[in-house]
Amino acid sequence: MHNVTLIKGDGIGPSIMDEAVKVIDASGVKIHWEEAYAGLSAFEKFGTPLPEETLASFDKTRLAFKGPLTTVVGTGFRSINVALRQQYELYANVRPAKSWPGIKTRYEDVDIVIVRENTEGLYAGLEHYLTPKKDIAESLAVVTRVASERVIEYAFKYARDNQRKKVTVCHKANILKYTQGLFLDVARKTAARYPDIQFDEKIIDAACMHMVMNPQQFDVVVTTNMFGDILSDLTAGLVGGLGLIPGANIGDNAALFEAVHGSAPDIAGKNLANPIAVIMAGVMMLNYLGETEAADKVKNAVEKVVNEGKFVTKDLNPESTCGTIEMGDAIVAAMT
Repeated sequence: MHNVTLIKGDGIGPSIMDEAVKVIDASGVKIHWEEAYAGLSAFEKFGTPLPEETLASFDKTRLAFKGPLTTVVGTGFRSINVALRQQYELYANVRPAKSWPGIKTRYEDVDIVIVRENTEGLYAGLEHYLTPKKDIAESLAVVTRVASERVIEYAFKYARDNQRKKVTVCHKANILKYTQGLFLDVARKTAARYPDIQFDEKIIDAACMHMVMNPQQFDVVVTTNMFGDILSDLTAGLVGGLGLIPGANIGDNAALFEAVHGSAPDIAGKNLANPIAVIMAGVMMLNYLGETEAADKVKNAVEKVVNEGKFVTKDLNPESTCGTIEMGDAIVAAMT
């Protein structure tokens, strides 16, 4: 039995999370779901977007499965996601983007994994105004050797463990010679310990150009926090959008798996939301738990349903009459 903190989230979160839980339970894995709250729903219920009860649950389970959250404007955390990543040292943000045969895009055979440093950089939260008039603002980008080492090591180990052939480090060390230079230096030294993995380095702006010209040249990409945030959305666009992209936040002693898209309150409760991103995050969670047979079972069922294109939501097939619940049912049926 695995214990998992379940945060359904806001907007479409509860509906897509219900389908993800239904699908994962149908795989045969025994999970005790301990429901907790965060985001706007938590603020309305507890007066804070990240209640102590939620942190207590995560402290106990060390594993969370989370839907999209709405960040409360004007109070609380700037980002609950950032707060959780920093508090639990979830230093590696992992987002795979892989082409789906049933989803028509500009590209075929894209298979890129973005590994993003998740705790520092420009998202460290070190910013302030420099004048009383608040007309000059400053943000500090923090890059440490220890954080760089652990995320880059993770990327190379991920490549080796998943039979990947190449790791590309994306940086801006030609201009930001200290922060980005440190990150690049660590990448070069780490690469020397993995002679079986091809190593490549690209300046971030050139990397973006190369990704839209020839995405097949990329395999595993490792980069700093903000660059990774941008690149992971770019790669999502190559394969059909954020509705298909799962996300994992990995630390040494805890992990959080999530949908990376927004809470879409305009379609909440209308049985319209695509649950694929969070179901595929569940596949990543099952693999993390060592439940590889169940993970493959869910993954194969999702791929069958999406590639057939019949029982999918309208964002994937405009002619479909299938909703969120029906899509979940179809995936469960495809596992039997």
